Amino acid sequence: MVDIPLFPLAAVLFPRGPLNLRIFEQRYLDLVRDCARDSSGFGVCLILEGREAGEAATPAAVGTLARITDFYTLPDGLLGISAEGGERFQVTRTRVRDSGLVHAEVRFWPDEPIVPVPPEHGLLATILERLLEQIGGAFAKADRARLDDAGWVGFRLAEALPLAQAEKQHLLQMTDPLQRLAQLAHYLPRFQRA
Repeated sequence: MVDIPLFPLAAVLFPRGPLNLRIFEQRYLDLVRDCARDSSGFGVCLILEGREAGEAATPAAVGTLARITDFYTLPDGLLGISAEGGERFQVTRTRVRDSGLVHAEVRFWPDEPIVPVPPEHGLLATILERLLEQIGGAFAKADRARLDDAGWVGFRLAEALPLAQAEKQHLLQMTDPLQRLAQLAHYLPRFQRA
Protein backbone atom coordinates (compact mmCIF):
# COMPACT_ATOMS: atom_id res chain seq x y z
CA MET A 1 0.00 0.00 0.00
CA VAL A 2 1.14 3.52 -0.82
CA ASP A 3 -0.20 6.75 0.71
CA ILE A 4 -0.89 9.54 -1.79
CA PRO A 5 -2.78 12.84 -1.72
CA LEU A 6 -5.92 12.93 -3.84
CA PHE A 7 -7.24 15.70 -6.07
CA PRO A 8 -10.89 14.74 -6.69
CA LEU A 9 -12.16 16.23 -9.96
CA ALA A 10 -15.37 16.32 -11.96
CA ALA A 11 -13.37 14.62 -14.73
CA VAL A 12 -11.55 11.35 -15.40
CA LEU A 13 -7.80 11.25 -16.06
CA PHE A 14 -6.48 8.37 -18.19
CA PRO A 15 -2.95 6.94 -18.30
CA ARG A 16 -0.70 9.24 -20.39
CA GLY A 17 -3.57 11.72 -20.60
CA PRO A 18 -3.06 15.49 -20.24
CA LEU A 19 -4.36 17.45 -17.26
CA ASN A 20 -4.32 21.23 -16.80
CA LEU A 21 -5.42 22.62 -13.45
CA ARG A 22 -5.99 26.05 -11.94
CA ILE A 23 -4.84 25.94 -8.32
CA PHE A 24 -6.33 28.35 -5.80
CA GLU A 25 -7.28 26.47 -2.61
CA GLN A 26 -4.57 26.34 0.06
CA ARG A 27 -4.82 22.54 0.43
CA TYR A 28 -4.04 22.10 -3.28
CA LEU A 29 -1.28 24.74 -3.25
CA ASP A 30 0.27 22.65 -0.45
CA LEU A 31 -0.24 19.47 -2.50
CA VAL A 32 1.54 21.00 -5.52
CA ARG A 33 4.39 22.28 -3.33
CA ASP A 34 4.86 18.85 -1.72
CA CYS A 35 4.72 17.02 -5.06
CA ALA A 36 7.28 19.42 -6.57
CA ARG A 37 9.59 19.12 -3.56
CA ASP A 38 9.41 15.30 -3.44
CA SER A 39 9.12 14.69 -7.21
CA SER A 40 6.00 12.70 -6.39
CA GLY A 41 2.56 12.48 -7.92
CA PHE A 42 -0.99 12.90 -6.71
CA GLY A 43 -4.09 10.85 -7.34
CA VAL A 44 -6.92 12.06 -9.55
CA CYS A 45 -10.29 10.47 -8.89
CA LEU A 46 -13.71 11.29 -10.30
CA ILE A 47 -15.96 13.01 -7.76
CA LEU A 48 -18.93 10.80 -6.89
CA GLU A 49 -20.44 13.23 -4.38
CA GLY A 50 -19.58 16.83 -3.64
CA ARG A 51 -17.73 19.48 -5.60
CA GLU A 52 -14.16 20.32 -6.59
CA ALA A 53 -13.96 23.33 -4.26
CA GLY A 54 -14.98 23.58 -0.63
CA GLU A 55 -15.59 20.56 1.60
CA ALA A 56 -13.81 17.31 0.82
CA ALA A 57 -15.62 15.41 -1.96
CA THR A 58 -16.25 11.66 -2.14
CA PRO A 59 -13.85 10.21 -4.77
CA ALA A 60 -14.29 7.13 -6.95
CA ALA A 61 -12.38 4.04 -5.80
CA VAL A 62 -10.28 3.85 -8.99
CA GLY A 63 -8.14 6.73 -10.18
CA THR A 64 -4.95 7.69 -11.98
CA LEU A 65 -1.67 9.00 -10.62
CA ALA A 66 -0.81 12.44 -12.04
CA ARG A 67 2.73 13.79 -12.30
CA ILE A 68 3.30 17.52 -12.69
CA THR A 69 5.14 18.42 -15.90
CA ASP A 70 4.93 22.25 -15.83
CA PHE A 71 4.00 25.28 -13.70
CA TYR A 72 2.82 28.66 -14.96
CA THR A 73 1.00 31.80 -13.88
CA LEU A 74 -2.48 32.21 -15.29
CA PRO A 75 -3.78 35.60 -16.55
CA ASP A 76 -5.75 36.00 -13.30
CA GLY A 77 -2.51 35.58 -11.31
CA LEU A 78 -3.33 32.09 -10.03
CA LEU A 79 -1.05 29.08 -10.30
CA GLY A 80 -1.60 26.78 -13.26
CA ILE A 81 -0.11 23.31 -13.60
CA SER A 82 0.14 20.78 -16.38
CA ALA A 83 0.29 17.13 -15.43
CA GLU A 84 0.23 13.76 -17.15
CA GLY A 85 -1.63 10.62 -16.15
CA GLY A 86 0.42 7.64 -15.02
CA GLU A 87 -0.50 4.40 -13.32
CA ARG A 88 -4.06 3.53 -12.33
CA PHE A 89 -4.78 2.64 -8.72
CA GLN A 90 -7.46 1.26 -6.42
CA VAL A 91 -8.23 3.22 -3.25
CA THR A 92 -8.38 0.99 -0.19
CA ARG A 93 -8.89 3.67 2.46
CA THR A 94 -9.19 7.46 2.64
CA ARG A 95 -8.82 10.04 5.36
CA VAL A 96 -9.29 13.79 5.36
CA ARG A 97 -6.53 15.90 6.90
CA ASP A 98 -7.23 19.01 8.97
CA SER A 99 -6.50 21.11 5.85
CA GLY A 100 -9.33 19.34 3.99
CA LEU A 101 -6.89 17.48 1.74
CA VAL A 102 -7.92 13.87 1.13
CA HIS A 103 -5.19 11.24 1.44
CA ALA A 104 -5.63 7.65 0.33
CA GLU A 105 -3.96 4.31 0.76
CA VAL A 106 -3.82 2.89 -2.74
CA ARG A 107 -2.79 -0.27 -4.53
CA PHE A 108 -1.31 0.44 -7.96
CA TRP A 109 -2.46 -1.65 -10.91
CA PRO A 110 0.06 -3.19 -13.27
CA ASP A 111 0.36 -1.64 -16.73
CA GLU A 112 -1.84 -3.26 -19.33
CA PRO A 113 -0.09 -5.50 -21.84
CA ILE A 114 0.41 -4.03 -25.30
CA VAL A 115 -2.17 -5.75 -27.49
CA PRO A 116 -2.66 -5.02 -31.21
CA VAL A 117 -5.95 -3.48 -32.32
CA PRO A 118 -7.91 -6.40 -33.81
CA PRO A 119 -9.37 -6.02 -37.33
CA GLU A 120 -12.94 -5.75 -36.02
CA HIS A 121 -11.94 -2.57 -34.14
CA GLY A 122 -9.77 -1.05 -36.86
CA LEU A 123 -12.44 1.61 -37.41
CA LEU A 124 -11.82 2.89 -33.87
CA ALA A 125 -8.15 3.51 -34.65
CA THR A 126 -9.13 5.33 -37.86
CA ILE A 127 -11.66 7.48 -35.99
CA LEU A 128 -9.03 8.32 -33.37
CA GLU A 129 -6.50 9.24 -36.05
CA ARG A 130 -8.99 11.67 -37.63
CA LEU A 131 -9.98 13.13 -34.27
CA LEU A 132 -6.33 13.74 -33.36
CA GLU A 133 -5.75 15.46 -36.71
CA GLN A 134 -8.65 17.83 -35.92
CA ILE A 135 -7.86 18.36 -32.24
CA GLY A 136 -4.11 18.74 -32.66
CA GLY A 137 -1.91 18.74 -29.59
CA ALA A 138 0.83 16.35 -28.54
CA PHE A 139 -1.06 13.19 -29.50
CA ALA A 140 -1.54 14.38 -33.09
CA LYS A 141 2.24 13.95 -33.49
CA ALA A 142 2.32 10.50 -31.85
CA ASP A 143 4.11 7.62 -33.54
CA ARG A 144 1.70 5.90 -35.93
CA ALA A 145 2.54 2.57 -34.26
CA ARG A 146 0.49 3.85 -31.29
CA LEU A 147 -2.62 3.46 -33.45
CA ASP A 148 -2.09 -0.30 -33.30
CA ASP A 149 -1.89 -0.37 -29.47
CA ALA A 150 -5.38 -1.29 -28.21
CA GLY A 151 -4.80 0.25 -24.76
CA TRP A 152 -3.50 3.55 -26.12
CA VAL A 153 -6.30 3.80 -28.71
CA GLY A 154 -8.93 3.01 -26.06
CA PHE A 155 -7.67 5.56 -23.56
CA ARG A 156 -7.27 8.32 -26.19
CA LEU A 157 -10.77 7.69 -27.63
CA ALA A 158 -12.25 7.67 -24.12
CA GLU A 159 -10.70 11.14 -23.62
CA ALA A 160 -11.75 12.53 -27.00
CA LEU A 161 -15.35 11.32 -27.29
CA PRO A 162 -18.08 13.36 -25.55
CA LEU A 163 -19.01 10.61 -23.10
CA ALA A 164 -20.62 11.05 -19.68
CA GLN A 165 -18.08 11.08 -16.85
CA ALA A 166 -19.61 7.85 -15.44
CA GLU A 167 -18.96 6.18 -18.81
CA LYS A 168 -15.38 7.44 -18.83
CA GLN A 169 -14.93 6.11 -15.29
CA HIS A 170 -16.25 2.71 -16.42
CA LEU A 171 -13.71 2.68 -19.26
CA LEU A 172 -10.90 3.64 -16.86
CA GLN A 173 -11.81 0.78 -14.54
CA MET A 174 -11.75 -1.85 -17.30
CA THR A 175 -8.59 -3.96 -17.19
CA ASP A 176 -8.78 -5.56 -20.65
CA PRO A 177 -7.88 -3.20 -23.54
CA LEU A 178 -9.93 -5.29 -26.02
CA GLN A 179 -13.03 -5.13 -23.81
CA ARG A 180 -12.53 -1.35 -23.60
CA LEU A 181 -12.49 -1.15 -27.41
CA ALA A 182 -15.65 -3.26 -27.59
CA GLN A 183 -17.36 -0.88 -25.14
CA LEU A 184 -16.25 2.13 -27.18
CA ALA A 185 -17.60 0.46 -30.35
CA HIS A 186 -20.90 0.06 -28.50
CA TYR A 187 -20.96 3.82 -27.77
CA LEU A 188 -20.12 4.87 -31.35
CA PRO A 189 -23.61 4.74 -32.96
CA ARG A 190 -24.79 7.65 -30.82
CA PHE A 191 -22.16 9.90 -32.47
CA GLN A 192 -23.12 9.04 -36.07
CA ARG A 193 -24.94 11.70 -38.04
CA ALA A 194 -28.50 10.83 -39.04
